[in-house]
Amino acid sequence: MTKVINTPSHGNGTTRLAFSTDGSRVFTGGQDCIVRIWDTDGGADKEPTTAAEAEAPVTWIAATEDLWLSSSEDSEVRRYTKDSASFEAPVTSAAGVAVRCIAIDPQARKVAVASDELFVKVVDLENILTPQKLEGDTSPIRAITWHPSGDLLTTCTQDGKIIVWDMTQTPAKREKVIEGIIPVAKDEHAPEFSYDCSVVWHTTGQHFYVASKGHEIATISRSDWARAPKSSFTDKDAVGAITALALSPNGVYLLSASKSTVFVWSTQTKMVVAKHAGTQGSIITQLAFSPRGNLIAWTDDEGGLTRWLDAVPSDLPDPVRPSIGTKAGASVNVNRKTDADLFGDDDLLGKGINALDDDGDLNVAGLDDDDDMQLDLDKDWIVDDLDGAFNDDKPTAEVGGKTGGGYVKEMVSITKAQPPFQPGSTPFQNKKRYLAYNMLGVIEATESDIHQIINVVFFNKSTRSSFHFTDHFKIDMAYLGDCGAVFACPPETEHSARVMFKPYSSTAQEWTYNLRPETQALGVAAGGLAPNTFQNNKNTDLQGYGNVVIATSENDLTFMSGTGRERRILALPGDFVTMVAAPEWVLVVYRPGSTTIDGSQNLYYVVINFEDFSVRQRDALPVPKGHTLKWVGLTEEGLPTMYDSKGYLHVLSKVRIPHHAAWVRILDANIIERRQGKEESYWPVGITDDKFMCLILKGNQEYPGFPRPLIQELEIRLPFRQADAREEGIERNLLYVQTALDSLEDDLTTDTILTREQAIDKEFILLIQAACKSGNVPRAIELCKLLHNLPTFDAAIAIADFYNLPGFKEKAQYLKVQKEENEDRLVVARSKRRRWLKPDPPMRQLAAPPSNYNGYTNGGSTFSGGRFDPLADVRPPPQIERPGMSRVTKPVIEKTRFTSMAPSTQAGSAAPSSSALPWTDDQQTLMTDSPTQAEKRKRDEVEDDDGSFRGARDMSMAPPKTTKSNPFARKAGQETNRNPFARSAENNKSLHKSESFFDKVDAAETTGTNGLSKKRASAKGKERESTSLSASKSTGPKQATLFGMLPPKKSTLTSKSKTNGTPAVADNESQQSIGDDVTMSDVTVLGSQNVDWEETQLVDEETQPADP
Repeated sequence: MTKVINTPSHGNGTTRLAFSTDGSRVFTGGQDCIVRIWDTDGGADKEPTTAAEAEAPVTWIAATEDLWLSSSEDSEVRRYTKDSASFEAPVTSAAGVAVRCIAIDPQARKVAVASDELFVKVVDLENILTPQKLEGDTSPIRAITWHPSGDLLTTCTQDGKIIVWDMTQTPAKREKVIEGIIPVAKDEHAPEFSYDCSVVWHTTGQHFYVASKGHEIATISRSDWARAPKSSFTDKDAVGAITALALSPNGVYLLSASKSTVFVWSTQTKMVVAKHAGTQGSIITQLAFSPRGNLIAWTDDEGGLTRWLDAVPSDLPDPVRPSIGTKAGASVNVNRKTDADLFGDDDLLGKGINALDDDGDLNVAGLDDDDDMQLDLDKDWIVDDLDGAFNDDKPTAEVGGKTGGGYVKEMVSITKAQPPFQPGSTPFQNKKRYLAYNMLGVIEATESDIHQIINVVFFNKSTRSSFHFTDHFKIDMAYLGDCGAVFACPPETEHSARVMFKPYSSTAQEWTYNLRPETQALGVAAGGLAPNTFQNNKNTDLQGYGNVVIATSENDLTFMSGTGRERRILALPGDFVTMVAAPEWVLVVYRPGSTTIDGSQNLYYVVINFEDFSVRQRDALPVPKGHTLKWVGLTEEGLPTMYDSKGYLHVLSKVRIPHHAAWVRILDANIIERRQGKEESYWPVGITDDKFMCLILKGNQEYPGFPRPLIQELEIRLPFRQADAREEGIERNLLYVQTALDSLEDDLTTDTILTREQAIDKEFILLIQAACKSGNVPRAIELCKLLHNLPTFDAAIAIADFYNLPGFKEKAQYLKVQKEENEDRLVVARSKRRRWLKPDPPMRQLAAPPSNYNGYTNGGSTFSGGRFDPLADVRPPPQIERPGMSRVTKPVIEKTRFTSMAPSTQAGSAAPSSSALPWTDDQQTLMTDSPTQAEKRKRDEVEDDDGSFRGARDMSMAPPKTTKSNPFARKAGQETNRNPFARSAENNKSLHKSESFFDKVDAAETTGTNGLSKKRASAKGKERESTSLSASKSTGPKQATLFGMLPPKKSTLTSKSKTNGTPAVADNESQQSIGDDVTMSDVTVLGSQNVDWEETQLVDEETQPADP
């Protein structure tokens, strides 16, 4: 039966206690400035010994084997003799401020002193004159705790930080700063300030317990300084703020106090094994296990001391003596080898995990002689031991031990994995935190007892209106998008995890999306193209409300529309880390496997398009080894950007071109000018043009605080190693121009790009001048090739003249000519973008074998089967688009007043050209886009009115080359002694050429097309009429098109001379067929004859006299 002794010891106020190392004494101190020493074996009537040297309230007490110490608000730390009130000497003092906590290391050599000063003082008890200071804190320290090995020191500050110091180095260095776990308490008059916020290390040293601000017992693993999985202590009666924690000497039990009740937890089962209610309405300020017995003592804010005898039931393992069950309290699974000797080293087994040090070796110091005969084996030790012996194939321990020869197998992750995070979020500081912080605005959360106040503030309030609301679901993540803000809360016992989207438009409604039970939201993002303004805009619903992406603990990405419609769930091939959303895509960072042994986080990224969920980019994230990803965001142009803990800022170029993206390092924060000689860091917010928008953090500060600091602008400078400022500026502007061109679609350029290119060319000219001045002609030629505009080539040529460099001048002139003759660079860039954005063609399938295909014969052997020879595919290859080789659709035809309306040929050849195209009578249409007859007639009427050959505009090819004849060539039958330049009466007649093509056609038709020789102009009218009538009958109805007027059949045209009676043969060089002269897109094949034309023959025949 348990026994409880309540003894009033001090006045109202914070009261502290501590046990002596042998458990025979308990020390208490309080607001009455007195320390009382109680005999644990004495009853309630036994008077304690009193130490009254303190001049202010006692704040902490610590004891070792040969002394005990006390601290008080009078700035002093005093030393006393063991188990007595005999004051020996002061140890140290603070500079006029209160000392809050003291802690003696496990070797009893040093004492750590925390006060309202911004540093911790570590004093050697043998040499108190040279204390060591641990500086760098931004807030006073409330509590201190040593690691069981003495190598680490943990401090808890008033601003809610847990700082881990590595005491093995000189000077001591910070190993880790843990934020967002413990509550913030800065008001010393508030009840929360009196709570014991000390971390409690487990006896194994692999993790510690601490009271979180969420009224939970948090288990923090030493391997990654994060919360251990499946380590929650839950009980329906254990509710409210946790005011104190303590651990049993063997690590099997954990004590907690909340609402005046003490709970005893099993560190193995995470369940309450015993509890006792203290003084009703009081706050338990500190509690402790006796180091030598089953005794628990605690003090409260009413100054009382309570001793609970036999607190742990007798049927449970003893809280003091080591046992086999001790290893369970360490939350590690130790598997023994199958050949382990169960009856071997009983001493080692009896000591359990306390017999092993942090490296897994035998801890001789942990074996006490008195314990050899006092082993307390658990009732289930045989079952536990056999489980370890016969199940060696189970997953091995995460910490501790040797793997090769020995005692324990393990799977240790050398590099701790980076947990998921939201860009722009911070932990709680003074009950306030940032949930999101970007270039649009800020989402702030203010914590109260039962709810939170979420405040959304926009920097540009002319486009979006700020708002706030009350949160009852403990929202812990948010994202500020262009079209709306998305929030998420963790699952609780009353509800599952929830995601809420609040659009900015007044025409939209907010919606909530519930996840399945036990499913957590690891990250949220919202993207979409926002209108110019949301205020008084009633048409935003036409554009939509963007997209929402949710990353869950089920390793998937859930895509939802801005109205709450589920669109797609994509599997994520790894552990989610973070993500950021743009108007048209989302970038997700994940870890496909585990971290590497050399310190790499092994992070990858993927860019997913919102429209069709296609993967546009996928590659590794360039985070240096030994560093972590700090932030991902967007530039002003919409490019993804990242910032790591090493200080590197990268931008993902060509993100819109599938599988062409690359991370470009644009800034190294370690070499910027303003950081030289300063200890500061930068918290990214965004990137605008050539400015890095960030918040500046001083000293060891990791997150921005409140009130909200101003955003600072840092100049972006490419981290070149040797380039001067001008060359760096040019390359930075070229990167901007290239990025801007990649974002264009069918546009060639913009005014902004042209202006920047002109500025770049000016800088190039200055560099060319410097290169010419130094005689570096190759550098000048290289820079000349990079010029964008033609006028700048003239400036380069002028520079070459000034410095008398004829070779460079000649090459600059050549480059200018090449620039003029080549295709426009902007057109080339657009064609390249089109080719890159063109989807890949589908794979070609092999032609199916014929139905009667049974095999083939080769050398007398017949082969059969279903396989088909791929070389037998004789189909034409797929069409390949070649823009540079496309046919001309709009030829440019130069016209003069001598331009003929008909194909240019010269009569005189007896044989047609071998390249002539035959004319057929079947009226086959060669092209499918031939105009109708009505369109042809209408076109002919228009052409007759203006006298121009408009049909040439519809040609698919350029007009044929006209045959040029030498006007000075000697003609047949010409006298040799005659002056060729003499004027004759016959040649004095002016050469008249018809201005209408169809006038010549009508004249040609009147000569007849029945295969006879052409009639002279002096023939009788009846003969002409009959000839014309026969021609019309043979050719059918007259058409008003170019090719409808030709006769169906034509023989070689010959003419007899009246003088010599020999046929006149036409000049072979001038004879051409209609098929050679004209090729049109709407051509219709009407006949197979070749017709010769003479440009001036029709007019000349009419003017020549008839033969007698």
